[in-house]
Amino acid sequence: MESQAQPVPPLAMATAEPGLPSPPPAESQAPATKTESLPYLCRPWVRKTLYAGFVLFFGFMLWWRYYPTLTDPTFEKHIAEKRVMAGMTREQVLKAWGSPYTMKVTYTKDGLRREEWIYEDWVDTSTVKHRYLYFEENILLGGWWQ
Repeated sequence: MESQAQPVPPLAMATAEPGLPSPPPAESQAPATKTESLPYLCRPWVRKTLYAGFVLFFGFMLWWRYYPTLTDPTFEKHIAEKRVMAGMTREQVLKAWGSPYTMKVTYTKDGLRREEWIYEDWVDTSTVKHRYLYFEENILLGGWWQ
């Protein structure tokens, strides 16, 4: 019975048999730089770019929040256009939108006065849309529309 020899990979064959010449040495590669060996997100230029993006985004958010109040500090343009904005007083909202349909007043345990103003907008005889405004100590905090 003949046994079949398993094929031996060339590198293993060269090192296994002492009579054969050794394979040529692998080409020496330049060692990788320190930044190339780091994961992509840990590389300094990537991190600096991400941080700069976060700073720009945060700065834009702040600018977007305060820009309307800087251009119209007394809210006169908003009142003339019948718009309300966070930071207005109750009197300014009354000038812009008029009296609410319902007003709910509550107090926190610290004694702060909170108000919820509800406006009703009749679209037709069967459809009503509501607008809600929230005040704390005479200043509009925000609202939402349904």
